[in-house]
Amino acid sequence: MNGGEVIGLLGMLLLVSAWVPQTWETVKTRKCPLNMKFIVIYVTAATLLTIYSWIIGDWIFFTLNFLSAFQSAINLAVKLMEK
Repeated sequence: MNGGEVIGLLGMLLLVSAWVPQTWETVKTRKCPLNMKFIVIYVTAATLLTIYSWIIGDWIFFTLNFLSAFQSAINLAVKLMEK
């Protein structure tokens, strides 16, 4: 693993870990305080970036976007069940 990959891995871990407390709170309370438009845009963007990173073969970028899309999708599902 080269220096660039280490920096990318650390960035990925920080970004993904930022979503963990919100997602955990959403699952526990079954309420999502996030704005619906934000969640839809975020899930869509993260999904598209996941596909892109798969195509270019960047595993760090792929993992980051896949986990971000997954956690955001959980928040979106809970938000949709609220209505």
